[in-house]
Amino acid sequence: MSNQTENTKTALVLGATGGIGGAVAQGLALRGWRIRALNRNAAEAARRQPDFDWFQGDAMQADDILKAAQGADVIVHAVNPPGYRNWGKVVVPMLDNTIAAAKAVGARIVLPGTVYNFGPDVFPIVTEDSAQRPKTRKGAIRVQMERRLRAAAEQGDSPVIIVRAGDFFGRARANSWFSQAMVTPGKPITSMTYPGKRGVGHQWAYLPDVAETMIRLIEEGDELPAFAVYHMRGHWDGDGRQMIEAVQRVVGHKVKVKSFPWWIVPLASPFVTFMRELREMSYLWDVPLEMRNDRLVAVLGEEPHTPIDEAVRASLVSIGCLQTA
Repeated sequence: MSNQTENTKTALVLGATGGIGGAVAQGLALRGWRIRALNRNAAEAARRQPDFDWFQGDAMQADDILKAAQGADVIVHAVNPPGYRNWGKVVVPMLDNTIAAAKAVGARIVLPGTVYNFGPDVFPIVTEDSAQRPKTRKGAIRVQMERRLRAAAEQGDSPVIIVRAGDFFGRARANSWFSQAMVTPGKPITSMTYPGKRGVGHQWAYLPDVAETMIRLIEEGDELPAFAVYHMRGHWDGDGRQMIEAVQRVVGHKVKVKSFPWWIVPLASPFVTFMRELREMSYLWDVPLEMRNDRLVAVLGEEPHTPIDEAVRASLVSIGCLQTA
């Protein structure tokens, strides 16, 4: 990139081919950052996104991350194993590798967080400081990850930013309930499947808004605490109908709404990894969890927020369910 100067900041993005990692990488690049990315098939990734500096490597290999991190100001840790395979065995070692690399090069770590850290004992209103007593294996691992990051930040090894948000929707590459269960990608919307119950609220987060929030916090840099955690309010669906109604407004007609067949999940769980993950996190559809964003607004002045109809329209277009006008 010949127009970049010696003062250009560098971000290493782990998971740059994924939904949130890709969105953050693209957003930082538009702001003039040099983007490095690690991938097990760097040549193929470079063909799809030639504007990034791709490094061949694996996030499970500490030396690969350290090599790619040289000179980086920020490491965005948005990497997950494909299809959730061996999730419990690899996510903590990958994070440890990121922490070690960030410490070695003096980089800030940025993590897209989740609500899995929290159990129903603190619902329905959840803040950054709510007690973390998860009821799931995945939630317990998330708590462990954040504890490692807090320790690194408090020891002065590397500052940390964590942005927790609700269920993602938006962009074709994003793995989400919206695109994987509620609608069928590539087909016009004639019906929808909704996992929750009528009257039970649900927390959604439009992926481009999450990425923009993370980028703005990165730009705040040294003005933030060493260990900085923020919640996004996103799109709060207070009665489980607002997302459905937004889809119907966007497509311009009523659609049949079917209940998600939860009965099939335990039957498929022994054979399908994704189904095991769905089963474990199903409690988030049974009870409302609403996130407060007061701390985020105090720092940024506002939360990046795309109106629901605009966000749904862009999401349906990106997965081939709606034609552009």
